[in-house]
Amino acid sequence: MSEHLHRDLQQVRRDVLAMGGLAEEALDLARSAYTNRDESAARSLKQLDRKIDRMQLDIDDHILKLLALHQPVAGDLRFVMAAMKIVNDLERIGDLAAAISFRLVHIVNSPPLGEKVRIDEMMLRVAAMLRNALNSFVEGDAALAREVIRTDDEIDDMNREHLTTLIERMKRDPDAVDTAVAQISISRGVERIADLATNIAEDVVFVVEAQDIRHPSLSAKAGEESNP
Repeated sequence: MSEHLHRDLQQVRRDVLAMGGLAEEALDLARSAYTNRDESAARSLKQLDRKIDRMQLDIDDHILKLLALHQPVAGDLRFVMAAMKIVNDLERIGDLAAAISFRLVHIVNSPPLGEKVRIDEMMLRVAAMLRNALNSFVEGDAALAREVIRTDDEIDDMNREHLTTLIERMKRDPDAVDTAVAQISISRGVERIADLATNIAEDVVFVVEAQDIRHPSLSAKAGEESNP
């Protein structure tokens, strides 16, 4: 690897991590806004989302120049491809955090429902997923990435639990519909952030092991067809 390519790849790594830090901050702000019914945190999220969008454009531009100048191959090319996808996922996390803040209007101005939903806990667990996904990227740790992927099923279960609980509440109490719908939307947004953290972890496995694990059932089917 040339010295210039090594330097540019390291810069991409640093930039992705910096953007990841902003995405983590966005999720933390969303949790604070939800837990504390804090409209100021919700407003801060809009500004942070714009910073994340700007960083995405800058990193994409840097990567395109790197590809044109160095034409990386093998592991370096996998890293660059994964970085582009991770940057896109981080931008979407910023969007989802901002969308969560938009839904808080219905919650802040309404009395608590009193239902046993675990959205705050869900947000904490998803924040840990995102942190571990980014750490696995930094360290090239496929085992840690796979732990993130396994956790996603637990978040899916929590989201389904919230949906069931809140739909039952709406059936009993039509006056609670707006707040319950907002809660459902927030839970779904957090679940989508977990999916994006999982995407990042899958990309790490791709970089480290040169293995695409996004659709294991399709991979298994392809293997069966090639070995009749």
